[in-house]
Amino acid sequence: MKILSSLLLLCAVSVVAQETPKPKEQGHTDENKFRQMYDLLATPNMYRTAAGAPGPAYYQQKADYKMDIELDDKNAKLSGVETITYHNNAQEPLEYLWMQLDQNEKSRTSLSPLQESTKADKAVSVSGFSRKYLEEGFDGGFNIEHVKDASGKALKYTVNQTMMRIDLPTPLKHGEKISFSVKWWYNINNYMKDGGRSGYEYFEKDKNKLYVLAQFYPRMAVYNDVEGWQNMQFWGAGEFALPFGDFEVNITVPADHFLDATGVLQNRKDVYTDEEMKRYELATKSFDKPVIIRTQAEATEIEKGFSDKKKTWKFKAENVRDFGISTSRKFICDMMAVKFGDRVVMAESLYPKEGNPLWEEYSTRAVAHTLKSYSKYTFDFPYPKAISVNAQDQGMEYPMICWNFGRPDADGKYTDRTKYGMLGVIIHEVGHNFFPMIVNSDERQWTWMDEGLNTFMEYLAETSFDPNFPADRGPAKKIVPYMSGAQSGLEPIMTNSESIKSFGNNAYGKPATALNILRETILGHDLFDYAFKTYANRWKFKHPTPDDFFRTMEDASGTDLDWFWRGWFYTTDFNDIGIKEVKQYYVSAEKPKDFDKPEVNRRNRRQMAGPLVYMVAEGDANFKPEMKKAFDAKEVQPLNEYLEANFTAEQRAKLDNPKYFYEVSFNKPGGLVMPLIVQLTFEDGTTEDYTFPAQIWRKSDAEVSRVFAVKKAVSKIQIDSKEETADIDVSNNTWPKEAVKSKFD
Repeated sequence: MKILSSLLLLCAVSVVAQETPKPKEQGHTDENKFRQMYDLLATPNMYRTAAGAPGPAYYQQKADYKMDIELDDKNAKLSGVETITYHNNAQEPLEYLWMQLDQNEKSRTSLSPLQESTKADKAVSVSGFSRKYLEEGFDGGFNIEHVKDASGKALKYTVNQTMMRIDLPTPLKHGEKISFSVKWWYNINNYMKDGGRSGYEYFEKDKNKLYVLAQFYPRMAVYNDVEGWQNMQFWGAGEFALPFGDFEVNITVPADHFLDATGVLQNRKDVYTDEEMKRYELATKSFDKPVIIRTQAEATEIEKGFSDKKKTWKFKAENVRDFGISTSRKFICDMMAVKFGDRVVMAESLYPKEGNPLWEEYSTRAVAHTLKSYSKYTFDFPYPKAISVNAQDQGMEYPMICWNFGRPDADGKYTDRTKYGMLGVIIHEVGHNFFPMIVNSDERQWTWMDEGLNTFMEYLAETSFDPNFPADRGPAKKIVPYMSGAQSGLEPIMTNSESIKSFGNNAYGKPATALNILRETILGHDLFDYAFKTYANRWKFKHPTPDDFFRTMEDASGTDLDWFWRGWFYTTDFNDIGIKEVKQYYVSAEKPKDFDKPEVNRRNRRQMAGPLVYMVAEGDANFKPEMKKAFDAKEVQPLNEYLEANFTAEQRAKLDNPKYFYEVSFNKPGGLVMPLIVQLTFEDGTTEDYTFPAQIWRKSDAEVSRVFAVKKAVSKIQIDSKEETADIDVSNNTWPKEAVKSKFD
């Protein structure tokens, strides 16, 4: 009885199981790659509009500096005192102020060296082993002697690595300003030995130093509507975020030094010789070639002595975010004038004799060209000068001044690689005057916003300087090796500066390529250039975010680009589009055998009225060998009757006359959606190009097809024949399939 009950129970369960309906598939969220970016962009507000422009409530802080700086050349030490006037334009009161102490990244207590994973070297030079394991590290970092208010009373401050908080006695309200002073000194690093973005280069042969001084003073951090105080430490990779202000800086150096810096030199007659003054006046009127201010012969003679006397160089700079200085007794100097409307801007170079003949021939000309090229796409360069300084192994930028590598051999000879490398870094670093020195993005957070945009602009300047310039970033094909690499080594462009693994590719090359594709293939020059110039002018002397850039480019071009930003900037997807299948169709009046199938009828329902014309593919069951010939409308009776009934002879003569029909199926192994660029090559060797917008993938991200009705027989079909879209695998780009070179060839 118990056994029987069990069997009956099993049967009942079995019946129930058989009758249970199959569960429906679960729903899903919208993963379409053309969905809007509301999930990624900040909500528009009164500070920053949905159009990407500064809003009616937009504000920014201002920090003015008055400084007295002195260089101790013998001991490589810099000391100074600065008075800062900080203006609070935010609606809310501020209880404290934050300053950046970026030199502390070189202090012995710096955490920067501790953030990296290390392994034992299998082999290392003796000097390298000594520096790494035996010697005490460089004693860098700021030594703060005092922080005082305007009355001389000490202000309480707290140093947190590369940041310093100054506690205010009373909150600083909207519209108020406060003045306070900071006295400091630090040991200048030999950047060739100890690394760094500034410091000095030592010349063993003549015992001289060439100084490139930056981050040399405690600087105000940015406070804004996006994140309050900028509080990312300076770990070494992410660069700088700074407010604009006016500077008055007095710099005391040995009397035999030649010096230049951010701003306008106020006492030129006191620090130049009479002959240098005459040459300078000539340079202000020379628009076609540089004028030598201090010659190589003069600099070579001067560098032999070490003066115990001092000179003070006085500068003023308005509306700049930072200040840089370069000084040495080794410097040769040349300048030329660049015209912008009724303004004259001075292009200038400082370099030791070790930089010649390369620098005398090319540097200042490259500076002038860069200012003109960048101004064409943004705004007229607003500052009074731009200086290129030759500093070995350097490539760094500050308002109106930058340091650049590139020198010939000891005998003055140089290769094209050296020449173009030097020109590329000069164009790039001078270009940084626009991004981020004027269009002042936050480099500590988003390296690509200055490096990527600037690398794109550099490419335009390089190719207009020399059409055969061997640019290594910008063209789509240059980024293919990176984007086709292992996903474990990639991260989205929208990654914080300190977390980027492949800095050059991710922050420079990929965004530059994206913008180049946007300009060349997606928007075209007119729409892109108008939108890019709109962004530059909206945000010059302001603090834009990535959202402001994305929104402005869409707003000013009239183009929804959410799919583009999402794919290129927020993912590590790559582009790979291939040809899956090609079918040739023939026109027939004979009804195909499968025409009555429901799916065929549904597909053709709108075209079912009246006599029908049928499309038959080779290989179909109803295909006949006699169909395999060029199409002629007169031979298809229903079509011929329709044309004669609806068009005059004159109108028929104007109708298109395709003779061959090809259905091409394209697949997309890659994750990026991109325009589909197709080239047909005909049997007579001629070609025809078609570009289908990225939206062709909106309903199917895996496969799409197009029918090509053409007048000549096709011998070859190729995708992206001009390498415009960074397709990582071109082996599937042609039909018939053909052998292709590796992307690394």
